[in-house]
Amino acid sequence: MIRPRALRAPPKQARASDAELLAAIARGEIAPLGELYDRYAREVWRVVDRVTSGSPDAEDLVHATFLKVPELAASFDGRPSCRTWLCGVAVHLTLHHRRSGDRFRAMLAALGDTLRGVTSSSDPERAARHGQELAVFERALRRLSAPKRGVFVLIELEGLSHAETAAALGIPLVTVRTRLFHAKQALRHALERRRS
Repeated sequence: MIRPRALRAPPKQARASDAELLAAIARGEIAPLGELYDRYAREVWRVVDRVTSGSPDAEDLVHATFLKVPELAASFDGRPSCRTWLCGVAVHLTLHHRRSGDRFRAMLAALGDTLRGVTSSSDPERAARHGQELAVFERALRRLSAPKRGVFVLIELEGLSHAETAAALGIPLVTVRTRLFHAKQALRHALERRRS
């Protein structure tokens, strides 16, 4: 028996290959990025988690990996699966993050000392340097959008967890992580520009 056209199930669309998705992303389409994320986020996270030895930054680095894809999509070589390519991007970002993260944490510690008034008055040169870094940091913090600044302040300066911040602001946990990632990136760039 032939069913009337209106009652037939719509034909299933063929699943796009990784190469097709990356080609679309290279053309500026955003939706394929979500499909790649759905396919490979868990595997990329597993690699990042192992490279960072279970660091709480692992999820941020997974997001950073997928945020980097539009910039790198045109360089994909067209192999059937982009899994290993994505994992390579993730490892590269993770290793870079470790190096720059160490510098950033040292800068935050120094700024924390300045904020707490620990800077020694017997070393005017050190006090002046900390004062300049603090001024650069404060200007960069003011330049952040209010949502990013709020997340950064709650987590990095007030010591709230990601979950506590999400609850406090009434936003999803993934939004907290994304805002914190972009806030840290902007602050890091501002401080690195000052030092170079």
